[in-house]
Amino acid sequence: MIQPSEYARRRKQLMRMAGGDAIVIVAAAPERVRNNDAHYPYRQDSDFHYLTGFPEAEAVLALVPGRAAGEVILFCRERDAERERWDGARAGTEGAVSRYQMDDAFPIDDIDDILPGLIEGRERVYYHFGRDVDFDLRLISWINRLRAQVRHGMRPPHEFVALSHLLHDLRLYKSRAELRLMTRAAQIAAAAHVRAMQTTQPGQNEHEVEAELLHVLRKHGAVPSYEPIVGGGANACVLHYRANNAALRDGDLLLIDAGAEFQCYASDITRTFPVNGRFSPAQRALYELVLDAQHAAIDQVRAGFAFDAYHEAAVRVLTRGLIRLGLLKGTLERNLREQTYRQFYMHKTGHWLGLDVHDVGDYRIDGEFRQLEAGMVVTVEPGLYIAPDARGVPARYRGIGIRIEDDVVVTDGAPLVISADVPSDVDAIEALMAAGR
Repeated sequence: MIQPSEYARRRKQLMRMAGGDAIVIVAAAPERVRNNDAHYPYRQDSDFHYLTGFPEAEAVLALVPGRAAGEVILFCRERDAERERWDGARAGTEGAVSRYQMDDAFPIDDIDDILPGLIEGRERVYYHFGRDVDFDLRLISWINRLRAQVRHGMRPPHEFVALSHLLHDLRLYKSRAELRLMTRAAQIAAAAHVRAMQTTQPGQNEHEVEAELLHVLRKHGAVPSYEPIVGGGANACVLHYRANNAALRDGDLLLIDAGAEFQCYASDITRTFPVNGRFSPAQRALYELVLDAQHAAIDQVRAGFAFDAYHEAAVRVLTRGLIRLGLLKGTLERNLREQTYRQFYMHKTGHWLGLDVHDVGDYRIDGEFRQLEAGMVVTVEPGLYIAPDARGVPARYRGIGIRIEDDVVVTDGAPLVISADVPSDVDAIEALMAAGR
């Protein structure tokens, strides 16, 4: 659990970066209707959560550096016994101050009267324009109200700045508390993958395996960090396969890409294993090639190395192996230069991980890939996808899709794999599946 004092430190740091003449405005995520009067499960906006830990909708955070009456103001719903009887307890303005360490809090219904006064006299507004159109229009109306009173001495802001330029770089570096939550999210997801390996049988449906994953996540207080991919056979060659409703056949591989979100922090794990518990020779050859590529890539996830170094390492191993297996022709350097491997490996080897599965943060600075630093977290996920109708490919390899993905923390020393509780070695997978049966 992240303590209120850590959220307070984050707010202080952001205000220092914004400057004493700015105001930072961050809105909570709105509730979304799924259909008719049924809502999607509520999930707080990641930036709002990062700065507050406040879990409720209908809230707005205003950071006003240097304001004598309090720099940190939260607008939120008031306590309401009748609504709380239906929807659950609210923090209210008192709870916002006492439990979440806000300097001051006001009812959200009063925001039109109060927030324009906080904006007045500030040179810059930091805000996420375009994320919530309805709130964009409200903010514009407040600014226009101030502009209409310039002749009466009002001073509207002159500059509007995308908040992501400041905030998202902060989020890139994980604290010890964040890493503990991410490790727990990875452990829960790993347990779900282990259960899937232990229970999968030929003749099942993909959605039955998905149910096993979801059971483990919810049992441990987590939810899926994204829609799980459960693709058997050639479905594994569809990178963002979503149907999860096909029969699992004896002799096929099953690719599962599924992560857990625990207290808003994500994990992201992929494993590929044989439905019947035994890899065929062709499956083993391709699988071990992907695993070798992952090992080479993980070794490059080190402080001081460029972000793209681990992708380049994976590509080199995969390309060399594809030539050895006869799926590519010619020299290694020519295939790398011409990127012929992209017919079988068409995505990057990883991404930032944190409050979002594809977490925020620039990958390049001034046009160059940024260097990895301690506290950053990435995924490492090489793969091979041989389409069922791939030309010039031996039949034994067609229709095989393989991806192996782990979550890796950049440290001051060796890479730290926090998702290692689920096996990736061929013999270990086969042994686990045999024991489960």
